Amino acid sequence: MELRDEIKQLVEQKKDEFFAVSDKIWGYAETRFEEFQSAACIEAALEKEGFTVKKDLADMKTAFIGEYGQGKPVIGILGEYDALYGLSQQAGVAEPKPVTEGGKGHGCGHNILGASALAAAVAVKDYLKAHGIPGTVRYYGCPGEESGSGKAYMARAGLFRDVDVALTCHPSYENSITGYNFLATLQVCFKFHGKSAHAGACPHLGRSALDAVELMNVGANFLREHVIQEARIHYAITNSGGSSPNVVQSEAAVLYQIRTPQLPQANDIYKRVVKIAQGAALMTETQLEVVFDRGSSNIIPNRHLEKLAHDCMMEYGPEPITEEDLAFAQKIEDSLVGSDRTYSQDILDMIYGPIKGKELGKLIEGKLIMDTVYPYTPTETPIAASTDVGDVSWNVPVVQVLTNCYANNTPNHSWQQVAQGKSPLAHKGLLLAGKTMALTAVRLMQEPELVKGIRDEFKERMQGREYVCPIPPEVKPAPHR
Repeated sequence: MELRDEIKQLVEQKKDEFFAVSDKIWGYAETRFEEFQSAACIEAALEKEGFTVKKDLADMKTAFIGEYGQGKPVIGILGEYDALYGLSQQAGVAEPKPVTEGGKGHGCGHNILGASALAAAVAVKDYLKAHGIPGTVRYYGCPGEESGSGKAYMARAGLFRDVDVALTCHPSYENSITGYNFLATLQVCFKFHGKSAHAGACPHLGRSALDAVELMNVGANFLREHVIQEARIHYAITNSGGSSPNVVQSEAAVLYQIRTPQLPQANDIYKRVVKIAQGAALMTETQLEVVFDRGSSNIIPNRHLEKLAHDCMMEYGPEPITEEDLAFAQKIEDSLVGSDRTYSQDILDMIYGPIKGKELGKLIEGKLIMDTVYPYTPTETPIAASTDVGDVSWNVPVVQVLTNCYANNTPNHSWQQVAQGKSPLAHKGLLLAGKTMALTAVRLMQEPELVKGIRDEFKERMQGREYVCPIPPEVKPAPHR
């Protein structure tokens, strides 16, 4: 039996188990560093398959590693399982209909991601067991990717130091390999503490924390003209002090997120934002508290590994699409309004530019569901998003596989994604990701020259640089700050 066929068989013979894990995690919908049921679900599946599981890692109760095999190479497969706030949605319903009003939901498909990684790890384990070849496969249970940067804490703890190559995936509306970069990011909360007073009778006795937040935001608005073109400075007022206008607000807070192509650029802007906050506190005679929330690094790409993963995906191609898939995709398409109807094409144009983007867009033009695999198209242009996979990439070569789990144009972090999270199409994308990663891992174990080429490129791209965690050493993982 050819290798591709054996891996396919190994994944598909246990597909019902992987679907069950994905659907259970979809139902748990737990957010950053509180994914207790989700982590336990995957841990139990790994232990049942004979993996040795280490739990409670890097100061995170929901971080774990499942390991099988011995010797080199060590292949890490990264799984995620955290959900998003405010995206509760019933499965299979193509209109906004939350399970719980204001509740949580898997609007980025990490239930599928965690199960895809499980499928790959188990298939590699089964292959090692059947053939008795050397090699170690590890499932990295990575909590809090959404607004928590769990992998940065794991990298800071040195959990990837002895890994030769790492693989991961992500649910999408396309089949491709991420041959592009992501932005580094820092997220920090600025809390101002003032003094309350009656705003009418004695405003002179008060010191307004809300005024400090507003002045800080004005200063940051002016700063935007004096940072590099590629930088982004986002903010959200998380505490306006209260709802009574006749009170001088004694407490207020604002959350800032900075994105740049390289982490040092974000650090430089962060220092300037802190000075603006200090100035706002000085002007209002309030006290400033700076609470660092999270950070993640830009990605160090690896073209050798990306090309290998793409070759492995092409061995399988897209999963077959049924009339049932198309019927539900049409309902999702009908729910989209405005620019969401061109979401897929807009993302292609952003990454590859209008010419190459339009060329790739012809492969999905007029289609409800992508029925092909994008050609491998590497670019140094970063997508306007961030991921803690970047922190892994500064420690070990890593590749991210995207597989089609949603209707074309489905926006990220939307109720539409949650609605499709348990669909047959989502399950098919889960299998394709599992097969692609498993085949990539086994080829790395069988062909040492592939690992050497990947590691050589990693060394060349690092240029002697060492990983510096974007999160200060005194900051610990927390569900809320």
